[in-house]
Amino acid sequence: MSRTEATPSTGRMPAVLRNYALLADGHRGALIDPGGDIAWLCAPGWSDPAVFSALLDGAGRFRVAPAADRFVWGGYYEPGSLIWRSRWVTGDGIIESREALAFPGEADRLVLLRQIRALDRPARVRVVVDPRAGFGREPVRDAARDGDRWRARTGNLHLRLQGGARLHQDQQGFLAGELTIPPGGHHDLVLEIANDTLDPAHESAAELWRTTEQHWASVIPSLNGPARRDATLAYAVLRGMTRPGGGMVAAATTALPERALAGRNYDYRYAWIRDQSFAGQAAALVGRYDLLDDAVAFFTARVLADGDHLAPAYTVTGDPVPREQPLPLAGYPGGRVRTGNWVRGQLQLDSFGEVLMVLAAAQRHDRLDADGQHAMRVAADAIGRRWSQPDSGIWELSPRQWTHSKLTCVAGLRTAAQVAAPPSAAHWSALADRILADVSANALAATGHWRRAYDDDRVDAALLLPGIRGALPPHDPRVDRTRRAVIAELEQDGYLYRFRPDRRPLGDAEGAFLLCGFAAALAAWQAGDVAGANRWFERNRAACGPPGLYTEEYDVQQRQLRGNLPQGFVHALMLETAVTIGQVDPCR
Repeated sequence: MSRTEATPSTGRMPAVLRNYALLADGHRGALIDPGGDIAWLCAPGWSDPAVFSALLDGAGRFRVAPAADRFVWGGYYEPGSLIWRSRWVTGDGIIESREALAFPGEADRLVLLRQIRALDRPARVRVVVDPRAGFGREPVRDAARDGDRWRARTGNLHLRLQGGARLHQDQQGFLAGELTIPPGGHHDLVLEIANDTLDPAHESAAELWRTTEQHWASVIPSLNGPARRDATLAYAVLRGMTRPGGGMVAAATTALPERALAGRNYDYRYAWIRDQSFAGQAAALVGRYDLLDDAVAFFTARVLADGDHLAPAYTVTGDPVPREQPLPLAGYPGGRVRTGNWVRGQLQLDSFGEVLMVLAAAQRHDRLDADGQHAMRVAADAIGRRWSQPDSGIWELSPRQWTHSKLTCVAGLRTAAQVAAPPSAAHWSALADRILADVSANALAATGHWRRAYDDDRVDAALLLPGIRGALPPHDPRVDRTRRAVIAELEQDGYLYRFRPDRRPLGDAEGAFLLCGFAAALAAWQAGDVAGANRWFERNRAACGPPGLYTEEYDVQQRQLRGNLPQGFVHALMLETAVTIGQVDPCR
């Protein structure tokens, strides 16, 4: 099939984004919809082709749902985990399906756990199992049954299903059937997908569930405070989206439109330096350091390998992001399907500042080794050589002299100087002063606030971040004037937009940016506006669906999520805000 040849539509209606739940194990993530379908899962890793791609109208499905035609859906995460419970109320009783990717995950083998439960009466459940590699292009083949286990292949992947004795081969796919669960009983389905032949020895469903429960309990902090449930989930999302010792994907999905039919949809299944910096700094603030250590390890390896040519994003294993290309799928309504990302060729100067802030945080907690200290020097030297160059900035636009990029480097240098030996500290502080002087001469508006670029008089919500990060003292008048100008120009209904791209009203061009809303909360807190900080926090914290997940953008008028799901850096800044303003107590 050619890349431009259209794949026939499956005719399945996707859910609104706010109703999808995430399962993740660090190596890949799955989205499950209200109808009990695994609508998205790439295998074996984050940026590999999907085996379940109904989210983008691709073939392949794994459905567990009531056999009844009428039911009401609900669901919730078990506390301190990404173990999800789908819950359906039917005319005959209540059915639950407990869902998880076995945790901790393995790089080359995923294990998807589904435990169907009949809570009060006998439950009739319809099951369809039909993984299709290559975004739905590779049907199942070589299927064979051994007791209650099935083995098969799809593309280059090996499959094994436990608990399928009552399922039969289906002409339309792999396996299908109806299960009846007695009151108070349960039935386990365990699907394994691997690069290589699966080991004949296998763990029981009970063992896999026990290990998954215990590992989540061991890695998630015990938080207290009014926002503890949402903050704990945010931490779990960040943990689930981060490869142990490696990169954190910006989101689990690709090609979900930020604005219907606007041509803005991207593949975010890669590790952005900036996004993982937010996660590392949030983890340090919480007082649990695994996510900080992962960010340090990833940044150190990339900075020492690439130096001045540090890319804005990599795969989670540190490889270059593949080039953007279309896929022949109908896609999520309003967007075209593509994989890869054009970001690989950009200079985003603020990435160097973000690296310095994370490495400095590790140094403050005595968690930075000699390689990390070397990486700090390399990143600082790179800023010294490149700070005056145009870059693509935080929003990945055409190269210009973006104010946020330069001020983020100032913040990174000042933060690093606080933990460095005297010679480096003096040099980095002087470099920060030099950059700040240039920005003050070229990017300060007549009214005293920062302009978004040397040649652009508009304000930008990203300019809240350097003040929060310490580029200038909190009470510097430029910080306060910028905050006031951003709020006056870009706020609507308690949400914040990035900038005004044109003369259209806010919301016509794009959705509000939740990252910016949480930044507004932090900026208000820094300014001493406690009520304002909590108001911003609560407003933006509510911009999610029943599972509690955030996308990058929020459609204020329609109260809907827009863009890829879940967006890691929004969860990171939500977590940081919760701790900073006292909605959550950090671990000590």
